[in-house]
Amino acid sequence: MACFSKITCILALLFFSLALVSQARVLDPVNHSNNIPRFVSVKGSHFTLDQSSFLFNGFNSYWMMTVAADPNMRHQVTEVFRDASAAGMSVCRTWAFADGGSNSLQLSPGTYDERVFQGLDFVISEAKRFNIYLILSFVNNYKDYGGRPQYVQWARNAGVQVKNDDDFYTHPVVKGYYRNHVQRVITRINTITKVAYKDDSTIMAWELMNEPRCDADSSGRTVNGWVQEMASLVKSVDNKHLLTIGMEGFYGDTMPEKKQFNPGYQVGTDYISNHLIKEIDFATIHAYPDICHTTDAQAILKKPLVIAEFGKSNKDPGFNTGARDLYMNAVYTSIYKYAQNGGTLGGSLVWQVLAQGMQQYGDGYEIVLSENPTTSSVISRQSHAMSTLSH
Repeated sequence: MACFSKITCILALLFFSLALVSQARVLDPVNHSNNIPRFVSVKGSHFTLDQSSFLFNGFNSYWMMTVAADPNMRHQVTEVFRDASAAGMSVCRTWAFADGGSNSLQLSPGTYDERVFQGLDFVISEAKRFNIYLILSFVNNYKDYGGRPQYVQWARNAGVQVKNDDDFYTHPVVKGYYRNHVQRVITRINTITKVAYKDDSTIMAWELMNEPRCDADSSGRTVNGWVQEMASLVKSVDNKHLLTIGMEGFYGDTMPEKKQFNPGYQVGTDYISNHLIKEIDFATIHAYPDICHTTDAQAILKKPLVIAEFGKSNKDPGFNTGARDLYMNAVYTSIYKYAQNGGTLGGSLVWQVLAQGMQQYGDGYEIVLSENPTTSSVISRQSHAMSTLSH
């Protein structure tokens, strides 16, 4: 999650004064069969499931693996999945990484904490139990949970000559660390379900990185080369799951006239060229669902689009639950209208859902569904509306 994104979203949504979504009939949530894997796929520019359109409403809960690493805290993961499923949410985005530091999955390159890996096993098994698909991210751009800076520091500790964190994308040693992690996660055999991650249909998609950025090359070409290499790697190991980059949506040199829609600066990515890579199955943006990104996803990329992060902070001046509900309704209505008209916008993931008693993970955007009945009602209406369109 980038610090500017949620504020930018509020400004962008001034252009989306659409009517509220009408009450839709309730449908059963996605049903995973224990015997017949049902993978979400892409046909043309739309998500599909069992030959039918798959449109979804979902959420972010990045913390799940590290919390589940403690068996005494796993009830919080279960609570979120239970409440989200009750609200009709069918996709969750969460981290499949924690690099270096305390409570890490990857203690050092190639060395893993089995206890934390079993936490991720539990997350996947619980998601399956509550009929929720997962988008799993391999690494962070930021230092939180280790991320790109930790990979470069590992190389530096090993005596490798690296200049800065952007060497993550180009130095063969650092890229090797990442490639090994990707293969380790994808080929992991779940200790609970006994199914390899690469064969588990509970996983909807892999995400290469949360919000990739590159200060050394504002054109997006450096990130483009890295995405091509790593996307090819993922598909060579696992051709069953979808793959996305994890981008925020910044325009780059491919369409310089649209840089005006960026929030005042460049981060070294290119929404168009990065997502045109054939191994990338769908595009993402974070927090600003403007008409440009949706139009380009349909006309140029010809791939589904997901608004992978959006939210309203309780730290904003004058915040109240009613204001958040109106804001979420505006976002949801825009998404519904695009989907209803046959656009490529396949769904959204609100940032973020927590369980009760998880104040330490609060960042202002948190929603505890059981404690926020009006917000939960807004979410439920959107879930039902998108599910109706799927059928």
